[in-house]
Amino acid sequence: MTSTAAPASRAAEILSRPVQLNGLTVPNRIAMAPMTRQFSPGGVPGEDVRSYYARRAAAGVGLIVTEGTYVGHDSAGQSDRIPRFHGEEQLAGWAKVAEEVHAAGGTIVPQLWHIGMVRKQGEPPYADAPALGPSGLRLDGTEGTGRAMTRTDLDEVTAAFVEAAAAAERIGFDGIELHGAHGYLLDQFLWEGTNRRTDGYGGDPVSRTKYVAELVAAVRAAVSPTFPVIFRYSQWKQEAYSARLAETPAELEAILAPLAEAGVDAFHASTRRYWIPEFEGSDLNLAGWTKKLTGRPTITVGSVGLDGDFIHAFMGEGAPTRSIDELLDRLERDEFDLVAIGRALLQDPEWAAKVLSGRFEELKPYEAAAVKTLS
Repeated sequence: MTSTAAPASRAAEILSRPVQLNGLTVPNRIAMAPMTRQFSPGGVPGEDVRSYYARRAAAGVGLIVTEGTYVGHDSAGQSDRIPRFHGEEQLAGWAKVAEEVHAAGGTIVPQLWHIGMVRKQGEPPYADAPALGPSGLRLDGTEGTGRAMTRTDLDEVTAAFVEAAAAAERIGFDGIELHGAHGYLLDQFLWEGTNRRTDGYGGDPVSRTKYVAELVAAVRAAVSPTFPVIFRYSQWKQEAYSARLAETPAELEAILAPLAEAGVDAFHASTRRYWIPEFEGSDLNLAGWTKKLTGRPTITVGSVGLDGDFIHAFMGEGAPTRSIDELLDRLERDEFDLVAIGRALLQDPEWAAKVLSGRFEELKPYEAAAVKTLS
């Protein structure tokens, strides 16, 4: 078996480097990806949710991005067990989450979320609220049971995000992440498949970005200048894995540049596999292209540590399809700034501590049962 001392030392050294996101210093390069859990009855995060995040912070996760939390708009969500980021009891619960994560040595941002046309009317927490989207279209391009957003709707949704962002700073969070990925509301504006508007908010990529950029600017104005605003986006959508916002770097820049100018401090580029090149002629992934085009720090994500390949790469066993060295090489050449870990952290709360201390033989491969508990 090949010695693990060299890769262990290199991994610990590179992943332990701090990184700056506007006024926030994240102590290392490991982030926790947002993952919907539905363990918050009435939208209130309780003691189990607090412990869930605090355990991962105590084990060395530098930046925790919470599960998606509904902003204060009746059409924002469709579950009474997904947490909300509005309401006295809900925000009191989140304040305790932030306090416990900080006590454990981590930093934390809430992911602010509106699901748009993904919503099915009749679902809680507000059963009578309609589904809303830029054009009233579902992800498959068909008309749903909702409707296209009016000027009033646009203003109300913007206000809901603004109020949530301001609340996050007020109750002690370190920044916020806006959920603009995976076919939810903000992504529905960015993607031509769901945005067929004929006003100033539809048309070419720059026009489709206009509403989201205005929302970002409003959020930016509502928080302190050094308070980080992160924007998560993706090419792929739920039930549309081959969907793309942009086919070329120029098209991607047309979408991202207005968001950066509006006040996004960092981008979280969601991909299913981080090692896949985004455009022909370059091995840069989506986060890499995002950093190159905007100059902003980026977070990469996509199957890091998800299976035995990651363990085998450290242990020198066989010929894994991906190597930890590739991830570290990309970090060293500044392709991206942080690495978000998803399901592997559900399986193993100690994942970061084990990687940072070289205990790779203790890493646990992901099992699907992990999503059923809040361990």
